[in-house]
Amino acid sequence: MHIYRVLATNCSQLKMQSADGKLYKAITLIKKIITRPAKSGSADDFTTHFFLLKKRGKPRFFEAISGVHFTLIIFYSRNRMADDKKQQLEQKLWNIADTLRGKMDADDFRDYILGFIFYKYLSEKMHTYANAILKPDKITYEQVEKHKDKKALLAAIKDEALDKLGYFLLPSELFSELARRGNADGKSKFILDDLTKVLTHIEQSTMGSESEEDFGNLFEDLDLTSSKLGKTETAKNELIVKVLSHLNEIDFDLQNTTSDVLGDAYEYLIGKFASGAGKKAGEFYTPQQVSSVLARLVTVGKTKLKSVYDPTCGSGSLLLRVAKEVKEVGGFFGQESNPTTYNLCRMNMIMHDVHYKKFDIKNEDTLERPQHIDQRFEAIVANPPFSAEWSASPLFMSDDRYAPYGRLAPKGTADFAFVQHMIHQLADNGTMACVLPHGVLFRGGAEGHIREYLIKDKNQLDAVIGLPANIFYGTSIPTCILVLKKKREHSSNVLFIDASQHFEKVKTQNVLRPDDINKIITAYKARAAEDKYSYIAPLTEIAENDYNLNIPRYVDTFEEEEAVNLKTVSKELKKIEVEIKSTDATIEKFCKELGIDTPF
Repeated sequence: MHIYRVLATNCSQLKMQSADGKLYKAITLIKKIITRPAKSGSADDFTTHFFLLKKRGKPRFFEAISGVHFTLIIFYSRNRMADDKKQQLEQKLWNIADTLRGKMDADDFRDYILGFIFYKYLSEKMHTYANAILKPDKITYEQVEKHKDKKALLAAIKDEALDKLGYFLLPSELFSELARRGNADGKSKFILDDLTKVLTHIEQSTMGSESEEDFGNLFEDLDLTSSKLGKTETAKNELIVKVLSHLNEIDFDLQNTTSDVLGDAYEYLIGKFASGAGKKAGEFYTPQQVSSVLARLVTVGKTKLKSVYDPTCGSGSLLLRVAKEVKEVGGFFGQESNPTTYNLCRMNMIMHDVHYKKFDIKNEDTLERPQHIDQRFEAIVANPPFSAEWSASPLFMSDDRYAPYGRLAPKGTADFAFVQHMIHQLADNGTMACVLPHGVLFRGGAEGHIREYLIKDKNQLDAVIGLPANIFYGTSIPTCILVLKKKREHSSNVLFIDASQHFEKVKTQNVLRPDDINKIITAYKARAAEDKYSYIAPLTEIAENDYNLNIPRYVDTFEEEEAVNLKTVSKELKKIEVEIKSTDATIEKFCKELGIDTPF
């Protein structure tokens, strides 16, 4: 993209020299396309205005951009094809899920459809990898079944697959083979028992290997005996065969390593299920817009991260979002207490081609039994359950996470317990950003004490960002983002941003638009005051407010009402009075004609 930036500069210089209105417009449009090719115009627009420059007699500029012209068209074509493919895949997968789930709740069917998509993904990865290994022998993985050296070949492939992929599947256990057997001769054949064995074998194949913990019990939520699938074994089998058959017809295009179409489609499905799951959605999914804000906040000024951690990782969407903001992430770490969501997170990691050696997700209660307590992370992001309960056991007063504060978060509101846990796990050069209910900004008691300690004694609060209400599934309460650092560049103040009025209403949900997100990040980077939006509060001012962080105390969003002209109002009232009398007279006349009493 560097060449586009250089061209943009040339555009600006030429634009200043041009008095030709049409040429000015052409150059402006080209600059816009060059600097934001994914959002502005099209390759056709570029071509039209590109040749206009030549016609208007600007040969130097024409020559300067002619070398990029073809490149830009290819860029557009590839982007458009990738976007089209992504949308088509997302729609196909959702149509399968929505059509086949029948009367089953969306969050129940979610486990099945996402589980089978994952099984197909593992199968195709296994098939591609095995074929690559067998290529020198000029045989395919399917042909191994009838090969004279079948046993030795399978043993060798298994060893390599366990190291590279983390699991192993026999040729007869591939998704395509099960789908074929289930729908042989166009008729549904019974495959439930075989399918159960295959899913179990995937998990068992990892036993004793490095990936055992990462693949253990991954398919435990795919209960093929559940009555939710059908009242009889035949009905259950027919539904499963339909799902497998429909999925088998979709090309996941795993050979295309330049894009993450399938991973994004998987994320799309998780989001779609979340939007229909209501209150339960908060257990496993953070809306992408919020994930984007958190991810961009913790990656400001960085192109690589040694590690990223989410103590309440849900489906892993936040961790994966951080990876999209930098070139490289050394390791992904997370903890999730819900077993079903924990499985979903591991699947999501693998579906996004995160190698099993690069992620460490644990299934435990983070506050009560932290699993990464001795590690420190460069980036921490989280959307903890709002005002959750925890034990608040007195024993925690000797826990290094909480002991320095002298107080524990209340038993009924664990919000600050999560904050204390995260800041403890944060590396000295790291940044953490977490979403919390507004109550953490001003509630007193133990929370007020912890808040004061974080600011006055530790001086680790870097920014407070107010978000719009009703942007999370299952709750309409307004929320905020706290950004904390152990070593702050701006140690004498705290940045306050009020983004609560910057959103778009989509159906019943409020949504942060790209421009709203960019405005938040720009304000955070610039760290400058903006009327009715942001404010730099000196620590002394926060102390004067008794460490109350309620945003309206710092960002004045008051809109002065238009002055009322009392003389005009008086005239209007007199005019209305005359009209009322006229109307009453008319009503009185009608009442006399009808021989009835007037209503006044």
